[in-house]
Amino acid sequence: MDNRNNTIAGWVLFAGICALGLTIGSGMLFASHNPEKPGYPIEDAEAGAGGGESAVPLANLLAAADPAKGETVFAKCAACHTINSGGANGIGPNLFGTLGEEIGHGKHGFAFSSVLAGMGGSWDFEKMDKWLTSPRKFAPGTKMSFAGLSNPEDRANLIVYLNAQGSNLPLPAPEAAPAAEGDAAAAPAEGDAAAAPAEGAAPAADAAAPAEGADPAPAVAKK
Repeated sequence: MDNRNNTIAGWVLFAGICALGLTIGSGMLFASHNPEKPGYPIEDAEAGAGGGESAVPLANLLAAADPAKGETVFAKCAACHTINSGGANGIGPNLFGTLGEEIGHGKHGFAFSSVLAGMGGSWDFEKMDKWLTSPRKFAPGTKMSFAGLSNPEDRANLIVYLNAQGSNLPLPAPEAAPAAEGDAAAAPAEGDAAAAPAEGAAPAADAAAPAEGADPAPAVAKK
């Protein structure tokens, strides 16, 4: 009888140990482990395209742009485009001498999309900046799959690099920075009313002197 009780007690103890082990194991398996250092969120390139407008005028960005940096930016385009003189068309057209050319034509017979071919006009700096910001917004229906460059400085650097490859159009003159509001009111004009007496007021010296030809005031008699 004692052996049977001991056996039952042993099995109960064993079952309890197994249940405890399963509880601990499942807790470790399904526990969430946060990384020691949070990662960076992955932004949707398509959603971010076209939102890179700059408060700085394009002419000023172009004046400060660096063609060498633009060549680095062009590495993003090199998978589809060549830029050397006489280079072959690839997935996209050869881009030598593009600025100043008619939009959607030429390039040794490259098959442009109908939306570009029918757009009209030539590639100037403004149009190229808008195209590089978001090709799909500039020309809805274009075959260009690139989402665009959101950084205005990157676009300016790339544009001056493209311009140096067979186009050499004169850059637009930079715009002057607007004067800060209130500067004109804060600085008094030279020789303004701040130094002159108020209109109609007599000079101090004239007020102290008697009028010309008038008798001097009589002295007050002492009592």
